[in-house]
Amino acid sequence: MRAGGLSFIMLTYIFMLAWLGVTAFTSLPVYMYFNLWTICRNATLVDGANLCLDLRQYGIVTIGEEKKVCTTSESFIKMCDSNELNMTFHLFIVALAGAGAAVIAMIKATSLSSGEETDLKMNLYDD
Repeated sequence: MRAGGLSFIMLTYIFMLAWLGVTAFTSLPVYMYFNLWTICRNATLVDGANLCLDLRQYGIVTIGEEKKVCTTSESFIKMCDSNELNMTFHLFIVALAGAGAAVIAMIKATSLSSGEETDLKMNLYDD
């Protein structure tokens, strides 16, 4: 009986660590979108500004490659004006919130299971 409880605690802890990684990876697109949205907003405020987003700072491309997305390109302007950009932001926020809620639930489950296991051991040794 006790081995089952301990294995459940360890399994919950392992899943919690995995979901913590998922939460970390879902926060990166939210951060990237926020930077991209800021560049789009600033490009419309300042006429003639050449603002660039370097993909090397996110680890998407290697340091040797130089991949930049600049506001002077026509595709960047179309991307800033599209509705899909805002939709992806909302989807990334929902994914981040869901992953965060799962981590919080697993932390609570682990702490409750640990407390129950401790109570079980204390009652076993009292008898």
